[in-house]
Amino acid sequence: MGVNFEDFSPFEEQELQRNVLTTNLEQMKSLIRSNSLWPLTFGLACCAIEMMGTGGSHYDLDRFGVIFRASPRQSDVMIVAGTVTKKMAPLLRRLYDQMPEPKWVIAMGSCATAGGPYIKSYSVVKGVDQIVPVDVYIPGCPPNPAALIYGIHKLQEKIRYEAKHGKRVTIRE
Repeated sequence: MGVNFEDFSPFEEQELQRNVLTTNLEQMKSLIRSNSLWPLTFGLACCAIEMMGTGGSHYDLDRFGVIFRASPRQSDVMIVAGTVTKKMAPLLRRLYDQMPEPKWVIAMGSCATAGGPYIKSYSVVKGVDQIVPVDVYIPGCPPNPAALIYGIHKLQEKIRYEAKHGKRVTIRE
């Protein structure tokens, strides 16, 4: 059932087109999801300090709807910040599996994205994407809070894009 614009004056028609939003349920859900991200903090090394600083009062992630959670059952985003060792990998996978759908992963820092300076070590995983699917990669050693905020914005765009187009994409910034 649509709006018949022939019943309105040109001024009313212009006001309706400017002030009325039409969308579908999936796009509305993606808009709500993208603006209320609850990340599971998975800080493993020095990148975790930058992640905590981003959540502090100076950068204030709360203004973007990002509220850190300590439980995987209440989270929809996992921010892996730091070096993942082979001993920690099964625990990371278990926490990822405990998160409810839909869920996303941000790999923060060069250690989480590719092993970092420990790439030649036998005990370091060469990128968290070998354990869980990663949606956004944030490079740096460690990346500053502005880079994490940028990565979160990219994840929000990705969530809205996937709902609109119905396909999954990976962002490497």
